[in-house]
Amino acid sequence: MSQEVSFKRIFTIEEAEQTLPLVRSIVEDILAAGAALKRNPVAATSEDEQQQFQELIFELQEMGCFYKDWDFELGLVDFPAMVEGELVFLCWRSDEPALRFYHRMEDGYAGRRPLPGAGAGVGDGGERADAGASDDAYPPDG
Repeated sequence: MSQEVSFKRIFTIEEAEQTLPLVRSIVEDILAAGAALKRNPVAATSEDEQQQFQELIFELQEMGCFYKDWDFELGLVDFPAMVEGELVFLCWRSDEPALRFYHRMEDGYAGRRPLPGAGAGVGDGGERADAGASDDAYPPDG
């Protein structure tokens, strides 16, 4: 049962790594906006703030990647990529210094595994892949 999937861009690991400084900056802004929304949902829903938030998400999408952390805690971003001949998502968290994990499209965050040749030690995102996130961060694409 094969499903046709189309993405704006398919990243190499190197290309995705090169975008991380900008992605990190955008995600920091998204997390700050999300934290404000969680603190005071009524005050944080002005049209200007909603517009700014949508622009941040759109900026990531225009780059070809996807923001996936709607709890605004981990700053998850997926980059469509080919790994070992398979179309997957490179999976980066805002507390990780570099791209070190990926997951199959159907597996979501809980299926994160180290990139081939990438270390996954303590302090570099090597903790349990499912710590602090749920598959709710990955709504089905439609």
